[in-house]
Amino acid sequence: MGIKEKIIGVLMGGLSPEREVSLASGSAVLEALKRKGFNGVGIDVNKNIAFELKKNKIDIAFIVLHGVYGEDGSIQGLLEYAKIPYTGSGVLASALAYDKIKSKEIFKFNKIPTADYQVFCCEEKKNQERVLDYPVVVKPSNQGSSIGVSIVREEKEWDVALGLAFRYSKEILVEKFIEGKLLAIGMNGEQPMPIVQIQPKSGFYDYESKYTSGRTEYVCPAELSYEEIRSCEDIAKRVYRVLRGNGMPRVDVILDAEGVPYVLEMNTIPGMTETSLLPMAAKQSGIKFDDLVFEILKSAQLDYEG
Repeated sequence: MGIKEKIIGVLMGGLSPEREVSLASGSAVLEALKRKGFNGVGIDVNKNIAFELKKNKIDIAFIVLHGVYGEDGSIQGLLEYAKIPYTGSGVLASALAYDKIKSKEIFKFNKIPTADYQVFCCEEKKNQERVLDYPVVVKPSNQGSSIGVSIVREEKEWDVALGLAFRYSKEILVEKFIEGKLLAIGMNGEQPMPIVQIQPKSGFYDYESKYTSGRTEYVCPAELSYEEIRSCEDIAKRVYRVLRGNGMPRVDVILDAEGVPYVLEMNTIPGMTETSLLPMAAKQSGIKFDDLVFEILKSAQLDYEG
């Protein structure tokens, strides 16, 4: 059976706070697949997803889920059991990349630049002391789209930031704030795409800055020196390898004044609307949106083929 005859299930929606973002991305992907002549079906993922997979008899899963149950290895594990090849990274890679604390530990072990950090646990928060000087960034260990994230510049903001982050996660990450250029590096396999520079008008790339029109300016390709580009690309390749990336993830970094790219995370399932960062980088490298969707589809695989 050729790929054009197969049923492509576009998994979108989900159970996380990023549901609406996922639905927008999933709808864009589904329309692109149909324009390409594929037999695509949209599946709004909920607690009955196992039944929906069986009912729709899909051959390949195109995952456009964000947040818990979508990017963290959960849906990937279900698809492994069902022997349905899927886009994006595998079970382990998804889990590691999604857990900000575990990925930081991997970066440190592999000597990949990342901001100094502390881990705070909900059960021990009253007995833990902050050792990092302000400003710091406080974030849940397992959320995307900057949900629950705060920049703390003075003591009076500390307790509020902790409370917000603990609403979303039992463990939170407190990082030293690094001043610099916020950059997104889309990956086509191990090959970096043109770098996108993100310039939020508020100075903080929060949920509103990401998804409200006019709140952020994007420069692609980013205005960087040859040495800075090479440094960022080399780091992105290393992150892709150590986290076992697959397909077209996105590596986010902050480039400081000394030209050091400090890694924030690898996003295994980037946003896929026409104006999202990965499609923006792909367009700059000559890949149209529909062709980008096709390239991601071709990367679908299983961790366990047997």
